[in-house]
Amino acid sequence: QVQLVESGGGLVQAGDSLRLSCSVSGRTISRNRIGWFRQAPGKEREFVARIGRSGSYYADSVKGRFTSSSDDAKNTVYLQMNSLKPEDTGIYFCAVETSLSVGTPMPWHYEHWGQGTQVTVSS
Repeated sequence: QVQLVESGGGLVQAGDSLRLSCSVSGRTISRNRIGWFRQAPGKEREFVARIGRSGSYYADSVKGRFTSSSDDAKNTVYLQMNSLKPEDTGIYFCAVETSLSVGTPMPWHYEHWGQGTQVTVSS
């Protein structure tokens, strides 16, 4: 059974940093692409970052501020978020890419979603 569990969210001020974790069981992260998405109230779930064997890929809105990394020994993926802005507020999810995405990854390319972790950035 594949299970992903996010953690590390919280309430921070603009300009602060957070590191999210996505602990994966049932899949080896070194053999899969793991994506990060976020969803703000009343908005669609949007792509944030993806990490895989070919490297990392980021949404333009977070490029230069967010960095995804992985620890194969822990089978865990991380999202380091720096210079946070109020518009980064939302529930952050990780998931396994199960259909190849070309261009901007979309939610339907992913399965095995975690329960999400709330990130709130105050101005």
